[in-house]
Amino acid sequence: MGSRASTLLRDEELEEIKKETGFSHSQITRLYSRFTSLDKGENGTLSREDFQRIPELAINPLGDRIINAFFPEGEDQVNFRGFMRTLAHFRPIEDNEKSKDVNGPEPLNSRSNKLHFAFRLYDLDKDDKISRDELLQVLRMMVGVNISDEQLGSIADRTIQEADQDGDSAISFTEFVKVLEKVDVEQKMSQSTFSA
Repeated sequence: MGSRASTLLRDEELEEIKKETGFSHSQITRLYSRFTSLDKGENGTLSREDFQRIPELAINPLGDRIINAFFPEGEDQVNFRGFMRTLAHFRPIEDNEKSKDVNGPEPLNSRSNKLHFAFRLYDLDKDDKISRDELLQVLRMMVGVNISDEQLGSIADRTIQEADQDGDSAISFTEFVKVLEKVDVEQKMSQSTFSA
């Protein structure tokens, strides 16, 4: 199956994906094989339903939000390149990447891009801020019925109060970054299975 995957990916496409995502040839080939096994329609794209068959996403409370992150606005299919671009956010940052060319494009797995990705999981209406209601929805997804609505409301209120620096009762991306400045986002948003 690995040889089938490598023959279906053109060398130039493999090189472009490697450059864009930072994944190695072998990782790309392995992920292409996984992509094709998920592609039940055998049309070179994945649907939301294809993603919902992934056990790790099916049990993740934020699984639907993560799945949605794979799909550009208004799209209901994702091709292999889009799949790889999204997965690249979860690739660990290697030591040699920490001193990349400052004039080149920022790697998809950079701290900044990981924070943007995480922010979009909370910003449900895509208005570039996290409201109390959005925070409550995500908290509910994460804890289910284990905490009362009153307790969740209290957590959301306290979170907004601590993060909101401009007094608009919401969390902007800048405020989100500030709150997470001491959190090791690079490690928490990395999948060791993507290490070289």
